[in-house]
Amino acid sequence: METKEQKISVRAFGMIAEKIGSAQIQLIGISTIDELRESLFDQFPDLKNMKFSIAINKQLASGNAPIPADSEIALLPPFSGG
Repeated sequence: METKEQKISVRAFGMIAEKIGSAQIQLIGISTIDELRESLFDQFPDLKNMKFSIAINKQLASGNAPIPADSEIALLPPFSGG
């Protein structure tokens, strides 16, 4: 039996970094965008009320995209002021 507990590094920017109290966090066992959001919302409930985008390897992710091992994840606040 093989357990796939991939460790990912997540970088946060702007107000998101302020809400989580760090510009970078490590998460284990995350393999999709939905799992990432669920983990973030569990650890940082304030994020539920914020709009933000998720990028995987500098490409904006949509839906429940898979997160490949050794990916660079970024949590991006809205780009415009509105």
